[in-house]
Amino acid sequence: QVQLMESGGGSVQAGGSQRLSCAASGRTFSIQTMAWFRQAPGKEREFVAAIRRRDDNKGYADSVKGRFTISRDSAKNTVDLQMNNLRPEDTAVYYCHPITYPAAWGQGTQVTVSS
Repeated sequence: QVQLMESGGGSVQAGGSQRLSCAASGRTFSIQTMAWFRQAPGKEREFVAAIRRRDDNKGYADSVKGRFTISRDSAKNTVDLQMNNLRPEDTAVYYCHPITYPAAWGQGTQVTVSS
């Protein structure tokens, strides 16, 4: 299986930036696509961004396109999410998630954006 540890969350003012990191361990060689999801209070968990291992192809939710950038470091088994021009509606707990392992979720990291 795979173990995940997210870090980098915190509080920031609207318009600011934050960088999240996800460290994966275990059967990381079998992860083809890694994604970031988020869940705001009272809302469903939603897709944010994903990156494919074999060709670094990336995909983003419309709500974050142009503001967030996903990247990975294969040597370190990490996937980062650079978040710029943050908005209050970006406030949520952010999770990294290997698509290959549907049940694998980390504890998440809280991001709070104040106006």
